[in-house]
Amino acid sequence: MTPGRHTPDPREARTPAEFLARLQALKDWSGLTYRELSSRAEAHGDVLPRSTVANMLARATLPREELLTAFVRACGVTPAELEEWRTVRGELAGRGAYGGDAADADAGAEPPDGDESAGAESARAPADPGAAGPTAVPDPAETAGPPPAWPGHEAEAAVASQDGSGTPSGAPPGTSSRIRRALVAAVAVAGLVLAGASVVALLRDGGAGRAGQPPRTPAVSAPAVGDVRIRVTGTDFCLAERRGTRTGQVHQVPCAESDFPLYSLATVGTGRWRIVSDHPDFGPGCSGIPSGGRIPDSAYEDSECGDPSRVEAFALEPYGAPGGPVRGYRIVPVGSATPGTCVTVVGDRKAAWAKLAQAPCTPDAAGQLFSFERRD
Repeated sequence: MTPGRHTPDPREARTPAEFLARLQALKDWSGLTYRELSSRAEAHGDVLPRSTVANMLARATLPREELLTAFVRACGVTPAELEEWRTVRGELAGRGAYGGDAADADAGAEPPDGDESAGAESARAPADPGAAGPTAVPDPAETAGPPPAWPGHEAEAAVASQDGSGTPSGAPPGTSSRIRRALVAAVAVAGLVLAGASVVALLRDGGAGRAGQPPRTPAVSAPAVGDVRIRVTGTDFCLAERRGTRTGQVHQVPCAESDFPLYSLATVGTGRWRIVSDHPDFGPGCSGIPSGGRIPDSAYEDSECGDPSRVEAFALEPYGAPGGPVRGYRIVPVGSATPGTCVTVVGDRKAAWAKLAQAPCTPDAAGQLFSFERRD
């Protein structure tokens, strides 16, 4: 919840629509995500599925009293305030604004869970085969030099030339072929060992051309519809959540560990994108900024799609010097109440598990550039 701000007053509501608007304002006041509300409800002994809350706030009819109680209590109000919410809800339901008993029947019908995520799931599209992918690692066969048989052949010729007859000077008759075979085998084994060491060094150094050079980072990949891995440009960090948590907070983690959740891109209009998350426990969702981006340092988080209080559309803007290569893409919230902001890695940008949040776009775009690598 935001310090210094009072909870919304339900007594100001004159219609069910106004009552629902104040419930949305209460969620914004709490500063909690759907996952956090669900977790807090469980701590109170209530059942509050995330998708049920999303559906409740998207409807224009009154919620059931049990659902209202669980939601308002999870938001962190006092017992007296909770009783006010329940009283106002009862008064609105008793006025018959929707036709008496029919109104209560509609208010008591809980929407099915998960309806708000259907659009996000259907928005997925097949990967664009023409999209640029990460830079390929050089084929070790191209860097290992000539095959091992070549140095063995050279050694054999050197042995044969020692006395001009193919037999080393002073060697007993019949030993020439045996010596040649032994030398060829020894040199071949040495060649294989050196070639293997070169391949190991190549893989370990990330494709570095020579010893002492920094590892080569993958080329920047442009956004395209389909499954992606979102890399923080110029690093080995990708976007992911922390396992075992409900907050939906997005962090930067080593790319080898960034499969939780899986991400994909979908278009929502010209130049507008939705970043869809596929969570193994919570199902499809969308990355976004809570509370309409009104709080400048709002967390960048995954939650259900379709929450009208969240910013879920982004412009993925290329960044780079005029006439030069694209260094990465900024993730810019569209319609944020705090304009001029970008999704940013905050805190220690060199450390794993640094969080992402909405922050002012900076001229150098530090911590604000991303690459959208195709995910097979």
